[in-house]
Amino acid sequence: MSLETQPTTDESITEFAGTLRGTLLRPDDEGYDEARSVWNGMIDKYPALVVQCAGTSDVINAVTFAKEQDLPISVKSGGHNIAGRAVEDDALMIDLSPMKSVRVDPDAKTARVEPGVVLGELDHETQQFGLATPAGYNSQTGIAGLTLGGGWGWLSRKHGLTVDNLLSADVVTAQGELVHASEDENEDLFWGLRGGGGNFGIVTSFEFQLHEVGPTVLSGPIVHPFDDAETVLEGVREFTADAPNDATVWTVIRHAPPFPFLPEEWHGRKVVILATFYAGDMEEGEDALLPLRDIGDPIADAIGPNRYTDWQQAFDGLAPAGARHYWKSHNFDEMTDEMIETFIEYGKTIPTRDTMIEIPHLGGAMNDKPVDATAYPHREFQFTMNLHTMWTDPEQDGECISWAREMHEAMAPHATGGVYANFVPEADGDQQAAYGENYERLVQIKNEWDPENLFRLNHNVEPTE
Repeated sequence: MSLETQPTTDESITEFAGTLRGTLLRPDDEGYDEARSVWNGMIDKYPALVVQCAGTSDVINAVTFAKEQDLPISVKSGGHNIAGRAVEDDALMIDLSPMKSVRVDPDAKTARVEPGVVLGELDHETQQFGLATPAGYNSQTGIAGLTLGGGWGWLSRKHGLTVDNLLSADVVTAQGELVHASEDENEDLFWGLRGGGGNFGIVTSFEFQLHEVGPTVLSGPIVHPFDDAETVLEGVREFTADAPNDATVWTVIRHAPPFPFLPEEWHGRKVVILATFYAGDMEEGEDALLPLRDIGDPIADAIGPNRYTDWQQAFDGLAPAGARHYWKSHNFDEMTDEMIETFIEYGKTIPTRDTMIEIPHLGGAMNDKPVDATAYPHREFQFTMNLHTMWTDPEQDGECISWAREMHEAMAPHATGGVYANFVPEADGDQQAAYGENYERLVQIKNEWDPENLFRLNHNVEPTE
């Protein structure tokens, strides 16, 4: 159904455009195709209208207009969501990406952040004062989607989830009202925002707690031949058994990128990469990361001092916008011998040169809170697995998706049954796995704040009313 077949009239659209400080785009307008594009190249959808919001007033007017015209609403901040829920055919896309303000209070160690900000922009502002909040691994990710799904990054073993550091939020509700949510005001809504996705409203401002970090940190990759994968994975398992919360390691099985520190003859060959990070004193970090550096006989060891902002951007190029992306994910309590065997088995059959088997070590401060402290429920696991399948030729869709699903199924017997909402690639399904035992409370909050399910283009919590 196109916009022309809907009851929305040119007159009503013109009148709506007159209420905006930002820009309203129709399908024939310059900039429409760029606005509707998202990070995952598999997503190719055509909204009826795009509202590029300049501020909260535009968001309120857009929600009101969508309700009046019975238009579905999609919400875009960074557009990095794997399922591509920021865009939908024949919907009104509320594009928050122009809303870029970051206001840091260095004395209170807080930041007030608008929803169009991406992680690299947030880091740029907070690192001016030697501060940061736990937020992701790719600097192009939008802070809004990351946070609403729970959010974790290099700092999470020390400082918890992104939502554990969320102090308050301003939210435009399904009624077109602006409300404030915190531990002291609209507490249930605040609980739901911390991991319940975009189900309850559109956040126009986030307030985060910041921590002293950097500006220089100890970090870097260690690269091993894939033939040594068993030794490396066993070494990682031993290291993580009693690693301090300052230390984090991601294990990645993939074909070697053309890293400048890697001998050229290894470019394109299958390797195991240990991406390491230490959140505390660098001298202490040298001792703490030593067991990882002593594993096997690496091809290269590039651990050293790095600017925190540079490390946050270090792997952006491995997941470019516009490529075709498909993910499957599990959480695990431990890394068993059987899991190691399966990682190696499927590592041998990786379908493309850009596909990655990612195994982050998490836990630490992420697990300090009880399951019901926030809507994000996964407080009892140590490792996650993300199968990041990436390719460019649509003819490889079937092969790549099948490989990810088969490995995901093979790993299921070892998994907790939970999954990080931000890693779910399908538009529908996996809500129970994502929200776990907190799902019923989320339904109650949905009933209160969005009983008509206006905000449904997400990993949806369906109301019962």
